Amino acid sequence: MSHSDPTLRGAITTARDRRLIHAILAVMGLLWAFPLYAAIRKSLDVHGLQNYVSLFTDPVGGISIPQTYLNTFIVGLIHAAVVVCVSTAAGYAFSVLVWPGRELAFSLALLFLAIPAAAMIVPMYRINNELGLFDSYLGVALPEAAITIPFGVLLMRNFGRNVPSAVLEAAAVDGADHLRVFRSVFLPLCRPAVVNLTILCFVWSLQDFMWPSVFLRESSLQTAAQAVMSLNTGLGASPTDIARYNASLVLLAVPAVLVVLFGMRYIISGLTSGATKE
Repeated sequence: MSHSDPTLRGAITTARDRRLIHAILAVMGLLWAFPLYAAIRKSLDVHGLQNYVSLFTDPVGGISIPQTYLNTFIVGLIHAAVVVCVSTAAGYAFSVLVWPGRELAFSLALLFLAIPAAAMIVPMYRINNELGLFDSYLGVALPEAAITIPFGVLLMRNFGRNVPSAVLEAAAVDGADHLRVFRSVFLPLCRPAVVNLTILCFVWSLQDFMWPSVFLRESSLQTAAQAVMSLNTGLGASPTDIARYNASLVLLAVPAVLVVLFGMRYIISGLTSGATKE
């Protein structure tokens, strides 16, 4: 079904449906914001903003907040790059190309969604050990990508099936090969899905605790999720330490919030521009 289907447009753009969606989003936003509000309020106890300053001037247990930002960003960047490259190519193959066994191959790819991350610890450990990837960004980013790629393939395939066939056929008539169609037609039309997938990869890297804990031993390579646990054990139970811990939670949540806010601008832009009419 194309994006220009009038029945579909009417079903999802009525004033009542929009009000209901906005109300649900508002409630979900308040539920999400309450823990953040509580952490901010507690982080200002005793010494106020000095609790934040002290985390940069007097690191706890040798943990540098800026370094954890950098480590998490690098892991998230590698994670997103691998997932987007593989998922967009697979999405094009599963949604645009016609080849024997396509649906069977897609079904087999979806089976990997049922494998829990914990079940992959042992094989990933052995692979990273053989490749010498312990204490490296790749050692964390590649297992994260392996877990995310099946979801990315599903997302890009479903989105790719809604790309207007007339546009793809016009490009083929003009003599464009599959690489040119993929780069110049498919990817631009799938921009909202690509941006969504990139944001999700970054957010999942920010909150991932398991893989960094398995493969990173050096304290200088700690990610934001690891730093939260390290700060919890490194600080005491005094009111000042509790305030500093909550300040660390707020600081370590900032990258995730910024990624989402930054990405939403491009998601909205991608959804509202370049509309295709048939």
